[in-house]
Parts: sequence; C-alpha cells; structure tokens
Amino acid sequence: MGNINEYVNGKVSENREQIEYHVEKILELIGEDTDREGLLETPARVTRMYEEIFGGYSIDPREALGVTFDESHEELVIVKDIVYYSQCEHHMAPFFGKVHIGYIPSGRIAGLSKLARLVEAVSRRLQVQERITTQIADIMTEVLSPRGVMVVVEGEHLCMCARGVKKPGSKTVTMSTRGVFREDAAARAEFLSLIKE
Repeated sequence: MGNINEYVNGKVSENREQIEYHVEKILELIGEDTDREGLLETPARVTRMYEEIFGGYSIDPREALGVTFDESHEELVIVKDIVYYSQCEHHMAPFFGKVHIGYIPSGRIAGLSKLARLVEAVSRRLQVQERITTQIADIMTEVLSPRGVMVVVEGEHLCMCARGVKKPGSKTVTMSTRGVFREDAAARAEFLSLIKE
C-alpha cells in the first residue's frame, strides 16, 4: 500500500469542473468579486485541496493497516501523538489534533506506521471526532483481534473556536476502549499515564 498522501479523492477529480463552478458561485453569493486577481485561481485551488483533504474516501480504512504479522508479543503497544486534520461534517470547518492508539496484541501486530495510515484514512473525510475515535478502535479490533484497544483523540475545532461560542484554545478529548481496556481500570491508567509522558 502506498503512502496515504498519494491518495486523492477520485470523485473530486471526476467532477472538477462542477466543483470549480460551484465554488465560484459561492464566492459571488458571499459578495466577492470573482474577477479579482487574488480569486482568479481560487476555485481550482479549492478543488485541488478537496482532492487531498477528502482523500480518505478513496480507500477502505481497514486496508490502511496493510499486511499484519504473526508475533508472540502480548504486551502494550502504543503509538502516540499522531497528528491528524479533518473537516467537521456540520460546518465543513477544520478540526485537528492528536491521536493516541494503544493495543495489546493476541498474536497479530501491524507495522507501526500503519497506525498513522489508519488515522489518515479515517480522518480525511467529513467527520466528527467521536466517530474518528470509535472507527479507529473498531477497525483495530476487527483486523487484529487484540486482547484490548484504547484510542484517545484530542481535537481543536474551528467551528467552536472561530465561530459560534468563539472559545479558541479549548480542546475536546474523546476515548474508545475495547477488550481488556474496557474491563481493567489499571490497564486504562497505564495507557493514559504513558501517553502523558
């Protein structure tokens, strides 16, 4: 599987002319002069951006984990501080932050970079933070069948910081637990302490 950054949203590519047309119309409807020098290429730039930021629609996130390996390691594995960028499905405004993933294998492991690919595949689409958190945990559980999975997602949402209540700097934290992490408070505490270090 190639680098996630190689994926583009094919639907955007196929509909380039229509998207550019509608972006231009939106600019007109908000009162802009679309013949102004700074806006001449904006519809094309926005369309190219959509190809990239919505690239997650082009792949099945389960495939992001790629080939898994038989391995007898049965202790906690954590990849933390995975930076993500997504778009809120309610306002189409950006939100971004960090994802922390921990799992206890039961005979199958994934390459560490594949966890970052999974985050990209899930987040590069219209989303809500809660769903990103749940989808990562569910896919890890489905593909690897680990003894437990824990996912913590931190996010700063421009729909909350730059509009509405206008509270910049506020962060949302969501968490999903599966298996041993759901049942064992000590396992949860160990994960949380390790991601804070």
